Amino acid sequence: MIQDEIKVSTQTLQWKCIESKMESKRLLYGRFAISPFRKGQANTVGIAMRRALLNEIAGTSITYAKIKKINHEYSTMKGLQESIHDILINSKEIILKSESFEPQKAYISVLGPKKITAQDIKGPSCVKIVDDTQYIATLNKETSLEIELNIEKDRGYRIGHLEGFQEGIFPLDAVFMPIRNANYSVHSFESEKETKEILFLEIWTDGSLTPKEALYEASRNLIDLFIPLVSSEKKGEDFGTEKKKESTIFYFPFQSVSVDIEKMTKDVVFKHIFIDQLELPARAYNCLKKMDIHTIADLLHYSEDDLVRIKNFGKKSVEQVLESLKKRFSIGLPGEKK
Repeated sequence: MIQDEIKVSTQTLQWKCIESKMESKRLLYGRFAISPFRKGQANTVGIAMRRALLNEIAGTSITYAKIKKINHEYSTMKGLQESIHDILINSKEIILKSESFEPQKAYISVLGPKKITAQDIKGPSCVKIVDDTQYIATLNKETSLEIELNIEKDRGYRIGHLEGFQEGIFPLDAVFMPIRNANYSVHSFESEKETKEILFLEIWTDGSLTPKEALYEASRNLIDLFIPLVSSEKKGEDFGTEKKKESTIFYFPFQSVSVDIEKMTKDVVFKHIFIDQLELPARAYNCLKKMDIHTIADLLHYSEDDLVRIKNFGKKSVEQVLESLKKRFSIGLPGEKK
């Protein structure tokens, strides 16, 4: 029986990884079971999770390349086995993982004869290469090849256009989608004379994150979308002036519920949202990490004055934190020092 694959609780929602495998460095697979849902809920969550997995998770990609002494994409270089176009195509296949949302630079500087792979890329410590065996090009003679790569972290897909770029810089179509595929299925079972459902999620990633990390990330991103709705305060004027009697009846119950929701948001939801969601510059992000500030809940234990006192943080970083908190979660830091 399907319901026997996981330990089903009829009280709280639980999940379990029931299958995990590494098909290659560039393809990881995970299968998860989540239950119990009431009838119809599993399909609602499955649709939302699949869309969040495919569209809302940030990835890292090379957005353009600059090759020394080369001005045209279809140029050839003496001693180089591939055309410049082939090198650009091969560069698009490199799988990267970045801890920063700021653009980063990486470089390839080699002297032939040599087979060039992703292992020859030299970049900042915040950028990791998932598969360093990825082939790029081959130098057959004693000649040099120097390439500058621009690396960015974003979501979705970006088409490279030549407009706005200098001669000798080649924009690439960037794929910021670390999820290769995501499927879900729903199975029903009877529990205490009531129909319950199990949601099965299948996730394939490119190796820059595990399926389990992808599941967490998609869940946090869905929470982010609804936080402004559950944390915003309802004002009396929203009900209008023509239905004053109706607003009097419903306002006080709503206000009571609003307090509970706000408390839940701060005490529970923010504990599961990491500061990565703020998309801070590397300097501010690293300073917070060194202070063991990993989630939004951790951050809300600090006032503006507390953050200024952090070594190498500074007022500019505080302003960036405040701006991001306001933009993404409609909240600010506490006024009093902790």
